[in-house]
Amino acid sequence: MNVRLTKDQKVKLLYPEDIYKVMQQVLLRENKIRRNQEHFWVIGLDNKKKILFIELVALGRVNRVNVNPPDVFRMGIYKLAVTMVLVHNHPSGDVKPSKADHDFTDRILKVGKLINIDVIDHLVISEETFYSFSREGIIDKLKSSGLYEVVDREKAVMTKMKIEAEQRKEALTIAAKMKKDGLDEKTIKKYTGLYMHEIRGL
Repeated sequence: MNVRLTKDQKVKLLYPEDIYKVMQQVLLRENKIRRNQEHFWVIGLDNKKKILFIELVALGRVNRVNVNPPDVFRMGIYKLAVTMVLVHNHPSGDVKPSKADHDFTDRILKVGKLINIDVIDHLVISEETFYSFSREGIIDKLKSSGLYEVVDREKAVMTKMKIEAEQRKEALTIAAKMKKDGLDEKTIKKYTGLYMHEIRGL
């Protein structure tokens, strides 16, 4: 659901405080009952960091909201967003992100990288305060986490071949030492996994 913004809210979002100021107003527009549910919003920005849209992607329970990557990026792709900010609220008032929040953010960062939409922050908000993944250095850590990376098939094959070549080279070195120590070829084959012709050629 697209969130309607006033002219004053269609501002540049340069700092986490800017994002929170707008999103606090959006949250407080909700009635008290709805504020006791977790909301998940996505903010799309243009190349000047100006708001293109704010979309309420999902509405959940008191302590959980379920969101999938296609839901997060659908409007961003449609509106040609350059960067995006994730925002969700904690009705409890405790804005410290959970392990699930970290994991979800990591996954979304990697999907964004694949489709060329840079996710620059994730804010956990309450009616009074907020927590910024970017400000706390979490975004940079997640970008280099090594999880959820999309690997080019050709690159993966080349990496595998390189590892196998290094392993075979090491096996040949060990086999040569074993042969020098007088072990028979069948025993060397058993422990190194080399072919008999490779062992005989040592």
